[in-house]
Amino acid sequence: MFSKTRVTEPGPRTQPIPEPEPARGLDTSYDIPAAAAPAARPRSTPSVLSSDLTVTGNIQTQGDIQVEGTVEGDIRAHQLVVGESATIRGEIVAEEVVVNGRVVGRVRGLKVRLTATARVEGDIIHKTIAIESGAHFEGSVQRQEDPLANGVTPKLAPPAARATADTAEAK
Repeated sequence: MFSKTRVTEPGPRTQPIPEPEPARGLDTSYDIPAAAAPAARPRSTPSVLSSDLTVTGNIQTQGDIQVEGTVEGDIRAHQLVVGESATIRGEIVAEEVVVNGRVVGRVRGLKVRLTATARVEGDIIHKTIAIESGAHFEGSVQRQEDPLANGVTPKLAPPAARATADTAEAK
């Protein structure tokens, strides 16, 4: 079945490699209607920003990004992985965010995960969140059905300010 061939031997192989025969009795052709096929977007290799790279400015893509270096600006992507050696100073907006390194700024994502090595200083707006033991987080956490919406998150007035406003309306 296998033969040992020396790479340094001159000339062509003496025997061609035979094509495998199809199994008898099995239908290997499939017709899938276009409407029945899932409309998933093709997955590509993530773009990687290496640890010796510093980017100043905003980054936007519909693909996936893995940051190992430093980014001074906002990032918008499908999926973002912040490496252990990475630092991001700016807002992150992505469907899925995994933070292993440092983020200074707001994080908005459908799924947000802070690993044990994560250091986040800023607010997190999410649909689902996971925070591992050992993660460092300073900020507020808010759950929203659509955290990727471009609108600014409404902030409620402090209770004392609302009470004085209600009292003024009653007079």
